[in-house]
Amino acid sequence: VAAQKCRKRKLNAILNLEEDVCNLQTQKESLKKEHSQCCKLLNQIKQKLNSLYHDIFSRLRDDQGRPVNPCQYVIHCSGNGSVFITPKHLDKSEQKQDNRKEQKQM
Repeated sequence: VAAQKCRKRKLNAILNLEEDVCNLQTQKESLKKEHSQCCKLLNQIKQKLNSLYHDIFSRLRDDQGRPVNPCQYVIHCSGNGSVFITPKHLDKSEQKQDNRKEQKQM
C-alpha cells in the first residue's frame, strides 16, 4: 500500500510538472510575440524620430541664414519642454563630465 501511494504521488508530480512545462511554453511563445511587436513598434518610433530630426534640421538656419549642419549639432529637449541645439563637441564634453560625476558618486 505504501509503495502504491508513493508511485501515485510520483505520477501526480510528473503530471503537474508536465502541465507546468506546457504552460511555460505557451507563456514563452506569447512573450516572443509581444517582444516581436515591441521591436517593430520601436523601429517605427525610431524612423519617425529620425524623420522629425531631419525635418527640424532642414528648417533651421544659423545667424547668416545658412542651413544648420546636423553632423555638427545635437537637438536637446529639456524637462520643461524647451528645445535647443548645441554643437556636438560641447555635447560630448558635457557627457564626459556627467559620466565622471556619476562615477564619483558611486
